[in-house]
Amino acid sequence: MITIHPFTIVEYDAVIALWQQCEGIGLSDADERDRIEFYLERNPRTSFIAQDDGAVIGAILCGHDGHRGFIHHLAVRSDYRRQGIATQLVVRGLDGLTAVGIRKCHLLIFNKNESGIAFWQHDGWELRQDINIMSKHI
Repeated sequence: MITIHPFTIVEYDAVIALWQQCEGIGLSDADERDRIEFYLERNPRTSFIAQDDGAVIGAILCGHDGHRGFIHHLAVRSDYRRQGIATQLVVRGLDGLTAVGIRKCHLLIFNKNESGIAFWQHDGWELRQDINIMSKHI
């Protein structure tokens, strides 16, 4: 039976293993245990995991900066895809954002992640061509 519940640092090892095996997920030092723990503490009730018989099969890392929501990672194990699990995770994340007053959410996705872009567009997300993201390590 598949269950969905808030992502806590207890599941970090299983979630990072899932992210590492899923195409389209880019990991960096920002995804190390202490950074994810800080993120989850700062954004309670907006990130979730899906489990089947105790095994992590899906996860969303979702939060906000007080102004906009952000989805950083969404992944479902390949043998569990096309069952609506990703959509359920997204709904939970967006509901969590709505509950704290966030009204708009952005997500980060690689340009070459065609299946990911198709998933998001099918769910009504707009691929923006008018903005870019810039990054700097500090």
